[in-house]
Amino acid sequence: MPTHKKRRIVTFGLASLGAAALAACSPVKLLNAAIPSSGYRKTSDIAYGSDRRQVLDVYVPAAASPEPRPVVVFFYGGSWQNGDRGNYLFVAQALTSRGYVAVLPDYRTYPETAFPGFVNDAAAATRWTRDHAHEFGGDPSRLFVMGHSAGAHLAALIATDPRYLASQSMSKADLRGVIGLAGPYDFLPIVDRTLLDVFPAATRAESQPINYVTGHEPPMFLAAGTDDTVVDPGNTDRLAAMLRKHGDSVEVRHYDGFSHIRIVSALALPLRGRSTVLADVAAFIDSRSSGT
Repeated sequence: MPTHKKRRIVTFGLASLGAAALAACSPVKLLNAAIPSSGYRKTSDIAYGSDRRQVLDVYVPAAASPEPRPVVVFFYGGSWQNGDRGNYLFVAQALTSRGYVAVLPDYRTYPETAFPGFVNDAAAATRWTRDHAHEFGGDPSRLFVMGHSAGAHLAALIATDPRYLASQSMSKADLRGVIGLAGPYDFLPIVDRTLLDVFPAATRAESQPINYVTGHEPPMFLAAGTDDTVVDPGNTDRLAAMLRKHGDSVEVRHYDGFSHIRIVSALALPLRGRSTVLADVAAFIDSRSSGT
């Protein structure tokens, strides 16, 4: 069996550990402690649905802009089982530092819901953002979805399987682009016992973004670390290959020596100067924001 195939099957059992390492431990607190309180305005605890987890925060650059700004919805990871938008202040600050409106939703996780509940939430948060972007100086016609790990899966799936956005009176054409960091896009079969429950057998095949590529996807920026032992970087390569096969626009970056956590923590102000992750993401957003 090829090495990449083995990694695709076995490493997902580590996903919860990786998420816990980012979300619960002191390194994230240190990253956020280094984030200035100036330079952006935050509006907290906005409901986009009726569930207690269906809330989001909006971050807006403090500096005035002569025109509406690009808007980025960021979905965090957590193996579809945990996560808190408050832990990702460093991502919001990174995006606002580049002049974007940043929207950070929470979403329902297992065991409160299973697939496709959390994907439905991602689509609903995206719909809310489109409908309300103008209230925060954002341009709803320059709307991007972005995610890390399980969050990248959410971003990719609502951009490939048309049913999710259609349920919100939207379509793929409403997205200017997708940014996926260390995302799982083609991870069957599943062997982790908990993830077998997260993705019930009856709908499991429907959970794979790679299965829905048709050639009508928004442009994508897909990135992975070469030392990621949580999500096989082959997920990035396989989705990119499928997008190219169908004529879609995709940019791929592999960051040498980066782990699953490092690729997202590289967005944080204390670590930002050590890599080009934020610059690469911003270059993609800027290039796809121009024109009408």
